[in-house]
Amino acid sequence: MRELSGLSDPALLGLVAVRDEAAIREIVERHSPWLLLRLLRKTPDRDLAHEALHDTFVAVWQHPRSFRGDGDVGAWLWGIAIRQLVSRLRKRANPTPIAGLDLSALSPTVRSAEDELLVAVEHGAVGDALRSLSPELRQVLQATVVDGLSTKEAARLLGIPQGTVKSRVRLAKAKLREHLMSREACA
Repeated sequence: MRELSGLSDPALLGLVAVRDEAAIREIVERHSPWLLLRLLRKTPDRDLAHEALHDTFVAVWQHPRSFRGDGDVGAWLWGIAIRQLVSRLRKRANPTPIAGLDLSALSPTVRSAEDELLVAVEHGAVGDALRSLSPELRQVLQATVVDGLSTKEAARLLGIPQGTVKSRVRLAKAKLREHLMSREACA
Protein backbone atom coordinates (compact mmCIF):
# COMPACT_ATOMS: atom_id res chain seq x y z
CA MET A 1 0.00 0.00 0.00
CA ARG A 2 1.45 3.38 -0.96
CA GLU A 3 1.88 6.27 1.45
CA LEU A 4 -0.56 9.15 0.83
CA SER A 5 -0.20 11.08 4.09
CA GLY A 6 2.42 13.39 2.60
CA LEU A 7 0.18 14.50 -0.26
CA SER A 8 -1.71 17.78 -0.14
CA ASP A 9 -5.49 17.79 0.00
CA PRO A 10 -5.81 19.08 -3.60
CA ALA A 11 -3.47 16.31 -4.78
CA LEU A 12 -5.59 13.74 -2.96
CA LEU A 13 -8.74 15.13 -4.58
CA GLY A 14 -7.04 14.72 -7.95
CA LEU A 15 -6.57 11.04 -7.12
CA VAL A 16 -10.17 10.77 -5.91
CA ALA A 17 -11.24 12.12 -9.30
CA VAL A 18 -9.65 9.06 -10.92
CA ARG A 19 -11.39 6.79 -8.37
CA ASP A 20 -8.49 6.14 -6.03
CA GLU A 21 -10.10 4.58 -2.94
CA ALA A 22 -6.98 5.02 -0.82
CA ALA A 23 -7.07 8.76 -1.52
CA ILE A 24 -10.68 9.12 -0.34
CA ARG A 25 -9.80 7.13 2.78
CA GLU A 26 -6.96 9.57 3.48
CA ILE A 27 -9.27 12.57 3.00
CA VAL A 28 -11.81 10.98 5.36
CA GLU A 29 -9.16 10.27 8.00
CA ARG A 30 -7.77 13.80 7.81
CA HIS A 31 -11.03 15.68 7.92
CA SER A 32 -13.64 13.55 9.71
CA PRO A 33 -12.68 14.45 13.28
CA TRP A 34 -12.93 18.22 12.97
CA LEU A 35 -15.92 18.09 10.63
CA LEU A 36 -17.82 15.91 13.08
CA LEU A 37 -17.01 18.28 15.96
CA ARG A 38 -18.31 21.24 13.98
CA LEU A 39 -21.45 19.37 12.95
CA LEU A 40 -22.09 18.44 16.58
CA ARG A 41 -21.93 22.15 17.43
CA LYS A 42 -24.85 22.63 15.04
CA THR A 43 -27.07 19.78 16.24
CA PRO A 44 -27.35 17.78 19.46
CA ASP A 45 -28.39 14.73 17.41
CA ARG A 46 -25.23 12.61 17.06
CA ASP A 47 -26.85 10.30 14.50
CA LEU A 48 -27.82 13.26 12.35
CA ALA A 49 -24.29 14.66 12.53
CA HIS A 50 -22.79 11.28 11.58
CA GLU A 51 -25.23 10.92 8.67
CA ALA A 52 -24.34 14.40 7.40
CA LEU A 53 -20.65 13.56 7.70
CA HIS A 54 -21.11 10.34 5.75
CA ASP A 55 -23.11 12.15 3.07
CA THR A 56 -20.33 14.74 2.84
CA PHE A 57 -17.76 12.17 1.85
CA VAL A 58 -20.17 10.41 -0.51
CA ALA A 59 -20.58 13.79 -2.24
CA VAL A 60 -16.80 14.22 -2.39
CA TRP A 61 -16.41 10.76 -3.92
CA GLN A 62 -19.12 11.50 -6.47
CA HIS A 63 -17.96 15.01 -7.38
CA PRO A 64 -14.30 15.58 -6.45
CA ARG A 65 -13.84 17.95 -9.39
CA SER A 66 -16.33 20.39 -7.89
CA PHE A 67 -13.39 21.66 -5.84
CA ARG A 68 -12.14 24.47 -8.07
CA GLY A 69 -8.77 24.74 -6.38
CA ASP A 70 -9.15 28.40 -5.48
CA GLY A 71 -9.49 27.94 -1.73
CA ASP A 72 -8.88 25.65 1.18
CA VAL A 73 -10.12 22.07 0.87
CA GLY A 74 -11.25 22.18 4.51
CA ALA A 75 -13.49 25.18 3.82
CA TRP A 76 -14.91 23.41 0.77
CA LEU A 77 -15.60 20.29 2.84
CA TRP A 78 -17.29 22.36 5.56
CA GLY A 79 -19.54 23.94 2.94
CA ILE A 80 -20.60 20.47 1.80
CA ALA A 81 -21.04 19.21 5.38
CA ILE A 82 -23.22 22.10 6.58
CA ARG A 83 -25.41 21.79 3.50
CA GLN A 84 -25.74 18.04 4.07
CA LEU A 85 -26.84 18.76 7.63
CA VAL A 86 -29.40 21.32 6.49
CA SER A 87 -30.64 18.88 3.84
CA ARG A 88 -31.12 16.16 6.46
CA LEU A 89 -32.89 18.63 8.76
CA ARG A 90 -35.22 19.55 5.91
CA LYS A 91 -36.23 15.89 5.54
CA ARG A 92 -37.13 15.49 9.21
CA ALA A 93 -40.69 16.08 10.34
CA ASN A 94 -39.75 17.93 13.53
CA PRO A 95 -36.07 18.79 13.54
CA THR A 96 -34.49 20.20 16.68
CA PRO A 97 -33.45 23.71 15.69
CA ILE A 98 -30.24 25.02 17.21
CA ALA A 99 -31.85 28.32 18.16
CA GLY A 100 -33.11 26.98 21.48
CA LEU A 101 -29.95 25.13 22.47
CA ASP A 102 -27.23 26.12 24.89
CA LEU A 103 -24.39 25.84 22.39
CA SER A 104 -21.71 26.20 25.04
CA ALA A 105 -22.85 22.92 26.60
CA LEU A 106 -22.40 20.95 23.39
CA SER A 107 -18.64 21.15 23.14
CA PRO A 108 -17.14 23.33 25.84
CA THR A 109 -13.49 22.46 25.28
CA VAL A 110 -13.33 22.38 21.49
CA ARG A 111 -13.21 25.63 19.58
CA SER A 112 -13.99 25.97 15.91
CA ALA A 113 -11.95 28.12 13.55
CA GLU A 114 -14.59 30.84 13.92
CA ASP A 115 -14.28 30.68 17.69
CA GLU A 116 -10.51 31.03 17.38
CA LEU A 117 -10.97 34.07 15.15
CA LEU A 118 -13.39 35.61 17.63
CA VAL A 119 -10.93 35.00 20.45
CA ALA A 120 -8.23 36.70 18.40
CA VAL A 121 -10.33 39.86 18.03
CA GLU A 122 -11.96 39.55 21.44
CA HIS A 123 -10.11 42.44 22.99
CA GLY A 124 -10.44 44.77 20.00
CA ALA A 125 -13.19 46.90 18.58
CA VAL A 126 -14.73 44.05 16.58
CA GLY A 127 -14.85 41.83 19.67
CA ASP A 128 -16.57 44.58 21.64
CA ALA A 129 -19.06 45.07 18.82
CA LEU A 130 -19.80 41.34 18.57
CA ARG A 131 -20.28 41.05 22.33
CA SER A 132 -22.78 43.89 22.17
CA LEU A 133 -25.06 41.74 19.99
CA SER A 134 -27.72 39.47 21.41
CA PRO A 135 -27.17 35.69 21.05
CA GLU A 136 -29.92 35.58 18.40
CA LEU A 137 -28.12 38.14 16.24
CA ARG A 138 -24.76 36.39 16.69
CA GLN A 139 -26.37 33.08 15.62
CA VAL A 140 -27.64 34.46 12.32
CA LEU A 141 -24.25 36.04 11.60
CA GLN A 142 -22.57 32.71 12.36
CA ALA A 143 -24.90 30.83 10.02
CA THR A 144 -24.94 33.31 7.14
CA VAL A 145 -21.55 34.99 7.24
CA VAL A 146 -19.20 32.40 8.78
CA ASP A 147 -20.89 29.19 7.60
CA GLY A 148 -21.94 30.74 4.30
CA LEU A 149 -25.52 29.48 4.39
CA SER A 150 -28.29 31.11 2.42
CA THR A 151 -31.02 32.76 4.46
CA LYS A 152 -33.29 29.82 3.64
CA GLU A 153 -30.69 27.29 4.86
CA ALA A 154 -29.97 29.37 7.97
CA ALA A 155 -33.68 29.59 8.72
CA ARG A 156 -33.99 25.81 8.59
CA LEU A 157 -30.90 25.30 10.75
CA LEU A 158 -31.98 27.86 13.35
CA GLY A 159 -35.65 26.88 13.30
CA ILE A 160 -36.89 30.40 12.53
CA PRO A 161 -38.63 31.94 9.50
CA GLN A 162 -36.49 33.08 6.58
CA GLY A 163 -37.75 36.64 6.95
CA THR A 164 -36.58 36.64 10.56
CA VAL A 165 -33.10 35.58 9.44
CA LYS A 166 -33.01 38.43 6.92
CA SER A 167 -34.17 41.03 9.40
CA ARG A 168 -31.77 39.79 12.10
CA VAL A 169 -28.83 39.91 9.67
CA ARG A 170 -29.75 43.48 8.70
CA LEU A 171 -30.15 44.46 12.33
CA ALA A 172 -26.87 42.78 13.36
CA LYS A 173 -24.94 44.55 10.60
CA ALA A 174 -26.50 47.90 11.52
CA LYS A 175 -25.68 47.40 15.22
CA LEU A 176 -22.11 46.37 14.43
CA ARG A 177 -21.66 49.39 12.16
CA GLU A 178 -23.18 51.72 14.78
CA HIS A 179 -21.03 50.30 17.55
CA LEU A 180 -17.83 50.55 15.52
CA MET A 181 -18.60 54.07 14.29
CA SER A 182 -19.40 55.34 17.80
CA ARG A 183 -16.15 53.85 19.06
CA GLU A 184 -14.24 55.52 16.23
CA ALA A 185 -15.90 58.87 16.96
CA CYS A 186 -14.77 58.63 20.60
CA ALA A 187 -11.18 57.87 19.65
